Amino acid sequence: MKYKLKRIDKYIIKQFLGTYVFAIILIISISVVFDINEKIDKFLQPNVPLKAIVMDYYMNFVPYFANLFSPLFTFIAVIFFTSKLADNSEIIAMLASGMSFRRLMMPYAVSAAIIAIVTFTLNSFIIPPANNTRIDFQNKYIKNKEMTYAKNVQLEVEPGVFAYFDRYEARSNMGYRFSLEHFKDKKLISRLTANSIKYDSLYTWTVIDYMIRDFKGMKETIRSGSRQDTTLTIVPSDFLISVNDCETMTTPELNVYINRQKKRGIGNIQTFQIEYHKRFATVMAAFILTTIGAALSSRKIKGGMGLNIGIGLALSFSYILFMTVTSTFAINGYVSPMVAAWIPNVIYTVIAIFLYRRAPR
Repeated sequence: MKYKLKRIDKYIIKQFLGTYVFAIILIISISVVFDINEKIDKFLQPNVPLKAIVMDYYMNFVPYFANLFSPLFTFIAVIFFTSKLADNSEIIAMLASGMSFRRLMMPYAVSAAIIAIVTFTLNSFIIPPANNTRIDFQNKYIKNKEMTYAKNVQLEVEPGVFAYFDRYEARSNMGYRFSLEHFKDKKLISRLTANSIKYDSLYTWTVIDYMIRDFKGMKETIRSGSRQDTTLTIVPSDFLISVNDCETMTTPELNVYINRQKKRGIGNIQTFQIEYHKRFATVMAAFILTTIGAALSSRKIKGGMGLNIGIGLALSFSYILFMTVTSTFAINGYVSPMVAAWIPNVIYTVIAIFLYRRAPR
């Protein structure tokens, strides 16, 4: 069945999206004030240029946090606007004129679709490069959270070739107690060990104080030397993984990175997997939270708009908290990253169906 947008639909969409944008401006403005207050000592340092604070940090801070709390802003917008309609008896009038609640939800669904598309586009393609600039500013002027070392690194360089670093230090581009093993048909055919290894440029490394053992049947050949250039299809960024790295990758880049790290046997990629699945889960969250908000606040109640907004804020914050808790479980290996990203949506879908069935008809 096809629906054509009527004047009432356009009115609801306009009010919904207008309230959504207003909520973003209001809350982000407050967040910026608190952030400035927290970092004012750093910003007043003579080596921090004002242009960098505004252009590199806050111009990228605002879209990042606006998108991060998009579910909260969606919920607030729905609750506030729908409660206002219910308080003015406008919803009662619509339903009394023969409009079903299902039909009333159509402009809400259109608005949620617009928010979902914009949110996904920002999250997947626009905000990651902006995050790169913002995080670089933070590392340079506020607090450096870059990974500068790694311990017990083990990864598959290519099929049948495995590398191991006891320790790697980014500042000196040096790895220590390095080994490289070649397998063929599950049999070890060559093993290189070195006291240290230095990263020079893309895929170019220099092994220092090395020994190479070649195995052929029962025969073993040993070679050694002080320095030798070699090519390894790995770079330090493959194992120097910071918690913020996933936020600087577009969704296609994130997918490629996850698949590559899986093939190389690197296990600490849960944060990247959670971020990847969360970007898609957020799309559905816009529809789920819109349904909950509209069904919850469409009935005129004694407590009025204030009670609905209070309930809405409690539900939206519980959703964000639940998402954080499940992500923590995934990072610690208790649940898969996909389950962690989607289980809040599953639970809140059940809540949405329950409230939708109890909505006024």
